[in-house]
Amino acid sequence: MLARDLAATPGAELLVMRDGEGAPLLGTVWLEPVGDGATWYLGMLTVRPDIQDRQLGRTLLSEAEAWAAQAGASRIRMTVVGIRDSLIAWYQRRGYVLTGEIRPFPYENREIGVTARRDLDFVVLEKAI
Repeated sequence: MLARDLAATPGAELLVMRDGEGAPLLGTVWLEPVGDGATWYLGMLTVRPDIQDRQLGRTLLSEAEAWAAQAGASRIRMTVVGIRDSLIAWYQRRGYVLTGEIRPFPYENREIGVTARRDLDFVVLEKAI
């Protein structure tokens, strides 16, 4: 599914973090130019659960922001599930602000899983870089 998404999204990049070449993945982040390329979408920031206490998410986020800036970005946007208060606060501590925009949760998309909750949505966060 990820390979398909990358192939279908020109300009998108999947950055990976490893301890060394050939070592297991520690984390990943998706970057995708939006519109004129001044804004980039950041998604799927993921760190292996068993090593989340090493602050690798912070490092990966910083590296992704630097990568996007070098590619011409002046702004990063992302969506976060609205009920994830602690995750939203984590991004806010790193300079992201809520835009006030809310997007619907794609309940009909079975590729992302099935949820028993029907009160989900996405909030949009943004940061100038």
